[in-house]
Amino acid sequence: MCVFFLNPRDQSPMTATLLTSILVAVFGSLQIGYHTGNVNAPARIIEEFFNHTWHSRHNQSMPDHSLTFLWSLSVSIKDFGALLGSLGVKCMADSFGRRDSILIVNALSVVGTCLMFSSKACGSFEMLIVGRLVFGLFCGLVMSLNPLYIQEVSPTNLRGAFATLNQVFFATGILLGMIVGIETVLGTEELWAIMLSLSLIPALLQYLALPFCPESPRYLLINRDQESKAAKALRRLRGSKNKVYTELEEMKEEAAHTQSALTVREFFTKRSYRQPIMIVLIVNLGSQLSGFNAIINYSTKMFDKSNFDEAKYLTLGVGAVNVTFTLVAFLLMEKAGRRRLLLTGFMCLAVCNLSMTVIDSVLFLVPELRSLQVLGVFFLISAYEVGPGPISWFIAAELFDQPARPIAMAFTSMLNWGGKFLLALLFPPLLKLCGAYVYLLFMIMALIAFSYTWRRLPETKGRTFDDIAAEFRSSEGIPLHNKTDFNTFT
Repeated sequence: MCVFFLNPRDQSPMTATLLTSILVAVFGSLQIGYHTGNVNAPARIIEEFFNHTWHSRHNQSMPDHSLTFLWSLSVSIKDFGALLGSLGVKCMADSFGRRDSILIVNALSVVGTCLMFSSKACGSFEMLIVGRLVFGLFCGLVMSLNPLYIQEVSPTNLRGAFATLNQVFFATGILLGMIVGIETVLGTEELWAIMLSLSLIPALLQYLALPFCPESPRYLLINRDQESKAAKALRRLRGSKNKVYTELEEMKEEAAHTQSALTVREFFTKRSYRQPIMIVLIVNLGSQLSGFNAIINYSTKMFDKSNFDEAKYLTLGVGAVNVTFTLVAFLLMEKAGRRRLLLTGFMCLAVCNLSMTVIDSVLFLVPELRSLQVLGVFFLISAYEVGPGPISWFIAAELFDQPARPIAMAFTSMLNWGGKFLLALLFPPLLKLCGAYVYLLFMIMALIAFSYTWRRLPETKGRTFDDIAAEFRSSEGIPLHNKTDFNTFT
């Protein structure tokens, strides 16, 4: 699938166990994407359910401001739940292992989905909101546990590409959610509750298949000191005794350089972690506050405002572009590298947001420019997914050593979901307050992220975890240029 990236002498063999383990793990990302995209097109119908429920209780229609607030809360509460869920990543990953943690938190998806599905029959919009909150807890946990598991079971030469599959399935889930949410499919007054229940299918498939996949060999060896189990897991994943021996030695070398346990306080105070923490902070905030999430959540309303007759079908175009460019990122990840894709993405995001500001500012004078608005949205989506989107979720796993990796992924999850929550909640009032100039705020964030990435982020493509960690261990935080002309620390 990805083997064409590298010289055959250097690549690890592709095995059915490796591919199955990764594909089953990313079923969780598919569920998250699905519940991100399926509330966009049927928003009016679900809002009417809110209003009807309120009327049946109080014998009067819900005030407009209350309806707007409740809908914004319904959209954003998932991201708030994810922010809370991310706090449990370290505890889950270190206590139960990477694979078993994914299985355990999958129960939150099932419970949350059942609550959402039951809300219509019970006549309770509160159940829908609580269901999205519970599902959000699942989001915060699994979007960190997935990259953690994928990166620790993947060979170095395919680590970035396979980690990108997490975003590919997330984007695919968004598109599927958008498709089933339109009126001609399941986005109707009668069927919208059934639409919300379909994520149970990948959840159940994950329960059936993931127990047969191996645990992370790194977790078994470095965290649990179970060398024989780690070797057995590696043999299943690699299918080559030579590869198993080489990787075990590399893991032992990494273990020799790391402490056995790490507290959250030590994570934020340890000198060698300061620069990676700042990189993760800037890359993730730049990614989440670049405008992408505003478009994903509110694209239908945006196109409606521009008087497009079939705004919901243009929203499907947003989903299709989203999937297409996650696949582009997947194909380029091991060729171009993380750094180049991030720099390209952030600069293109800045340009797209500037263009969106100009177009929206004059749209009322020149309505014909609405086609350019659609192109601007499509270009912004593609810029996000070609680099910042997928890389922001897994770059922390590459920059930190084994003890710090779960905390770093929890930190990543908090930044990502915190940014999504704030944007989902604040974008509508900001749009009313600032109008088209709201995109300038996104442009500024993209430029800050571009500048910091240019100055501080070393390339991690094709390097072992220990090699990357050693670069930060030996640094005093002074950026130098290495032989590949990338800013790094040596």
